[in-house]
Parts: sequence; C-alpha cells; structure tokens
Amino acid sequence: MGQPATTDRLDVWQDIIRENFVALDIVADRRASFRGRVRSTELGHLHVASVRSGPQSCTRTPQLARADDAEYLQVGLLTRGAAVVQQDDREAVLTPGDFAVYETDRAFCWRLQQDWELLVLTWPRDCVPLGGPASRALTARRLRGGDGLGAIVGRMLRDLVVSPPALSVEGEVRLGAEVLDLVTTVAQEEVRPSAPPRSADDLLRRIDDHILQRLGDPDLTPTGIAAAHFISTRHLHRLFALRQSTVSRHVQHLRLERARLELRHPTCRDRSITDIAWRWGFADLATFSRAFRAAYGTTPSRYRTADRHPAAAPSRSR
Repeated sequence: MGQPATTDRLDVWQDIIRENFVALDIVADRRASFRGRVRSTELGHLHVASVRSGPQSCTRTPQLARADDAEYLQVGLLTRGAAVVQQDDREAVLTPGDFAVYETDRAFCWRLQQDWELLVLTWPRDCVPLGGPASRALTARRLRGGDGLGAIVGRMLRDLVVSPPALSVEGEVRLGAEVLDLVTTVAQEEVRPSAPPRSADDLLRRIDDHILQRLGDPDLTPTGIAAAHFISTRHLHRLFALRQSTVSRHVQHLRLERARLELRHPTCRDRSITDIAWRWGFADLATFSRAFRAAYGTTPSRYRTADRHPAAAPSRSR
C-alpha cells in the first residue's frame, strides 16, 4: 500500500477523508487528543484502504450527496473498536470482524467508538451489476464475519487491504469484480428469508395434515389450528411467513382446489354448486363464487359446463 496520510487536526482529517473517499461531516470528541490515519491503494477500479482514528461520527448528508457527481458502493469491515452504520432507514451494529455495504449517492452515517480501524473497499457505482432497488436492499445490514461464508469473505477482504496482491491490470479488474460478487452474495443471503429449521419442517407437515383433514369445517381458523398444535397464533403465522404465504390463503387455496375438482368429476354431476361449496367449508355460495372467480377467472357454473378446462389457474403460494 502507499504511504499513510496522518494528522492530529480534525479539519485536515476531513480533507484526507474527502480525498480518499467522499466528503463527510465529521464530529469528534474535542476533549480527547485527535489522531487519524488513512493508508490506501488501487487495484484496478477497486480502491482499498485502512482507516484508523478515535471516537467520532462521519455523516454523508443529503446535501453532500447531491453536490457530488461521483457515486460509489463501499464496504466497511471493522477490525477494531465498535461501530454503527445507518442508511436507508436501517442500522447495523458492528463488532470486530463484521462488515456492511453502503452507497455514497445518498445519506449515510458511521458512528465509531473507542480507538477503531475500518477497512474500506470502494467500487464506482457503474461497475456494480445490481440495479438501484436491489443494492438498496443490501445496505446497512450486519454481515457477520465470524462464521459461514461471511467469515471466508471477511478474511479475504482483510488480506486484500493489508497485503494487496501484485497483479496485471486485467487481473486487478477481474479480482475487483469477483470480490464484489462475493460481498453481494453474502449480503443477499442475509436478506433472503431463512429456510425453516428441521423442527419447523416437521411441525408444518403436521399442521398441513391437520388442515387437510378438516378442510370442510367452516370453523377451521388460525386460532384453532394453533391451539391444536400447542403453539401461539403468532408462531403459526411466522411459520407460514417462511413459505411466503398466510394460513388463511393456504386454507382457501386447498378448499378451492378440492371444489374445482368436484365441479368436473363425473360422480358429482348431480351435486349442486351450493352443496360443493358447503362441503369444502365455504359459508355460502356468494363467498365461494367470488373466491373461485378471483382464483380461476371464471364462475363455478361456467367452469362446470365448459367443454374444456380453462387456462391454468394462477399459481398460489402455499
């Protein structure tokens, strides 16, 4: 890395930060002696740096962001001290080894405590393959560097800043792109809903069986389902949220499917649509007809008398 830039003056520190990163409003505890150091280098389009100083807040105000044409995606990895980063109405509390993504085209804030060191990697925003909404979903989230993929990527980021490799220009460009892909993968895994643990899978299977056996019961409700499995209604809703669905939507989908099959089944030709609706737990014909049309785009009577099946019903999350 290049020679470090050091200072014991806050005004000079703000200039050093602006020259190496972007303009920030920096507020430090003036009761303590101040000292700051930045050491950085370039790897193709990727800028890597080690930043050290004492307690302070570093804020990218909306005004500063609007005044700056350059836009970057940055990753900050904390190696010493404690830090909180805020952006996009989120806040990530970091301990040594953790890292977070943030972007410079809009407001953000770092609150840094104790004597700290932050490793900062910076990519021009136009080198980032993610669109605006996708990258906004990743900012200011704590990416744990203590286990799993986060630990692997965190060690690589640390080595990249502390001991940057000597590469060809083409190699530096490829490395910068691959490192960015790994960081965004860690962040996207943090955002993605967790798969239900094994115990939750087993419980959901029992709940599914319970629902299937009682589809025709108009009193089948989330409260009753939860009570039958000795869990809270809130826990039940959380389980179905892992499926990107709700209890009521799941039950209605199953009821409509059973009713749809009976409407076309040869042995049910003499059964009225009202009887079929009641059989599968609908309170009345009007409620059944509205739900059926919303799901399949036609009325139960037209579906029953059609010469062929209509287009496939829209898929529903279960």
